[in-house]
Amino acid sequence: MNLSLLVLLAVLALIAARKIGHIRVAIWQAMAGGALVVLAAGQISPAAALAAIDIEVMLFLFGMFVVGEALVESGYLYAVAYRWLSRVRTTDSLVLAIVVASGLASALLMNDTLAIIATPLMLRLALEHRVAPRLLLLALAFGITTGSAMSPIGNPQNLLIALRGPFDAPFVDFLRLLAVPTLINLVLVYLVLRVRFRDQFHAIPLVHKPVTESDPALAGLARIGLLLIVAGILLRIALPAAGVDVQLPLGLLALVGAAPVLLLSPRRLRVLRAIDWSTLTFFAAMFVLMASVWNTGVLQGLLDAAGRDLAALPTVLGVGVLLSQLISNVPLVALYLPVLQSAQAGPDTLLALAAGSTIAGNLLIIGAASNVIIVQRAERRGATLGFLEFARAGIPLTLLQTLVFWLWLSIMTGNPA
Repeated sequence: MNLSLLVLLAVLALIAARKIGHIRVAIWQAMAGGALVVLAAGQISPAAALAAIDIEVMLFLFGMFVVGEALVESGYLYAVAYRWLSRVRTTDSLVLAIVVASGLASALLMNDTLAIIATPLMLRLALEHRVAPRLLLLALAFGITTGSAMSPIGNPQNLLIALRGPFDAPFVDFLRLLAVPTLINLVLVYLVLRVRFRDQFHAIPLVHKPVTESDPALAGLARIGLLLIVAGILLRIALPAAGVDVQLPLGLLALVGAAPVLLLSPRRLRVLRAIDWSTLTFFAAMFVLMASVWNTGVLQGLLDAAGRDLAALPTVLGVGVLLSQLISNVPLVALYLPVLQSAQAGPDTLLALAAGSTIAGNLLIIGAASNVIIVQRAERRGATLGFLEFARAGIPLTLLQTLVFWLWLSIMTGNPA
């Protein structure tokens, strides 16, 4: 067997197991180790490795992380959350508000970013309102995973599909096909949690403690950055609709949004130190390792053996949901995307891959990096969310959500097979 493929299998095993003996191995460490091995073994040249790294993805993630961390560091995000939640008076309304707000926000801020910044807020709300932390943590995890499906920047795998797929207007295409089933699936999140944790929905009125910004100056710069990104995204959507053939790179939009914080804030170094460098390392390493595996020709051989079946709607959804549990959704998409492109799959098929690989994160904790982020950040603050606890709510939810996407995509594309 080819060395690159052996290294990939070892990396995927580490990602699933998360440890070697008693030593815990982070996802980014496993992927970085794999990339270093194929480089050292000469399976891919340094020049080819550099060329494999998608700079636009890296710049976009960096810019979004800067803005997201500034929103947290300034206290602005928590202040906004409390102002909005101050109108919520029941546990029912609180859970529904978290699901809807996290779902809609993840379509803009990316689910991993929200997982990082919102987990402490969930624990604070749980303590303040005498609700089991696991309920609000699951509401956050399921909300951001589900909501991110309808946006090309909602999660990392969607970003890969949007940048590498045949989309003239990715924001319009994603919303056109995935917005309605995603909104239906957000309602399903609330209903499943309402049934699973019915004893936690008490009738005691909620009393909120006010939260203010800790750094108004940084908050102002973060708001400007966020508005610049939103304006850029809206402009990117509007230009093709108006017949203007100008592409605004997502990486550039994110850097423009990060510029006010990086250029004008005296706390820029603190923000830079706090951003999620491990995720950036994971992506750079993943691009290198996946390019090395693709160059072996193994995936191309798989395509020839399977014919067109790998591009069928049920197959794409099933592969996206199930294999993401073994190798996580981002590496899966990085491997599966070139296979579908070689099969000349159209935009609708790639959007089905986006849907399947995204809601895979609701099945088990290991299905998405955002779940792992939430669990790890909660554990550092004394709260736990177990594997089986997640699965008891996640398995029925994912089955229902997969059915919704399958039915909707079958109707919209006219191609259930």
